[in-house]
Amino acid sequence: MEKLIDFNSYPVSLVLASLLKDKSTGKNILFATNSYKTASGKQIKETDQITLKLIKNDLAAAIQPRVSKSEEEQAVRTRKKAEVFTPAWVCNKMNNHCDAEWFGRENVFNTEKGQDWIPTTEKIQFENPKDWQKYINSKRLEITCGEAPYIVSRYDATTGEIIPIHKRIGILDRKLRIVSENAQNEDDWLKWTYRAFQSVYGYEFQGDNLLIARINLLNTFVDYMQQHLQRNPDNKELKKIAGIIVWNFWQMDGITGTIPFRKPNKEDSQLSLFDFELGLNDSEPVAVDCKIYDWTAKKTLAYKSIKGNRI
Repeated sequence: MEKLIDFNSYPVSLVLASLLKDKSTGKNILFATNSYKTASGKQIKETDQITLKLIKNDLAAAIQPRVSKSEEEQAVRTRKKAEVFTPAWVCNKMNNHCDAEWFGRENVFNTEKGQDWIPTTEKIQFENPKDWQKYINSKRLEITCGEAPYIVSRYDATTGEIIPIHKRIGILDRKLRIVSENAQNEDDWLKWTYRAFQSVYGYEFQGDNLLIARINLLNTFVDYMQQHLQRNPDNKELKKIAGIIVWNFWQMDGITGTIPFRKPNKEDSQLSLFDFELGLNDSEPVAVDCKIYDWTAKKTLAYKSIKGNRI
């Protein structure tokens, strides 16, 4: 099987330190899993931060997509954290349903054929000329996103099979296709590609999954630039897209809306099941509300404040 994630190669190696950051705490994201050990055999705790040093010295080969893990480890993660990933054909079916509602017609990006699909080859048509920009700006959120298979579909999360660009079915893949079909020049392509990345969000509990999701978005940026502009992003462009990705894909306990493994605030009456498992008590650090960024208003917001509302 082709290696799906490579920490030591372009483009990941250039922005890996940024991809590890947690915007809500100013620190790094947490492992939130006890699946890993150091080279010396020391168990890494769920509450430990994922650091650049740990990845480079111990874990570059170990942190890989779920499909690359042993069946035993997959079963443990499913049992302990309810981790179950969705086949690409199911992601496609669900994304197609959302687009059918948005466009008011079926088979916009592809036509389903059992557990496969046939991509639409002609340019995607909109009722009004500027509606393609509305589609790019429309907000989408993948909850408990894992490796973000609904957002980007570099590979089938259940088989590891690489999906060629013309057959990709993620929400962001669709937006980037629209950008490439409508952008007038390189500056226009970059402007609307950044907008597309700013419009998609996702949160995840386990830090290794979140890191892989962030890398999948980064590699998707490179893939589409190579296809449309026939070049690789420069360091400035990589840094900018990494900054967007880190803000928009964050680590969170979806029940409390806070950083995992923190004692809930007094007003929060419900604990996460994972908090009960860890036995959190009054000695634990107080909860930190997860922050996201509103790119239109250019300000940070607590996720709790926009839950159920448009941003």
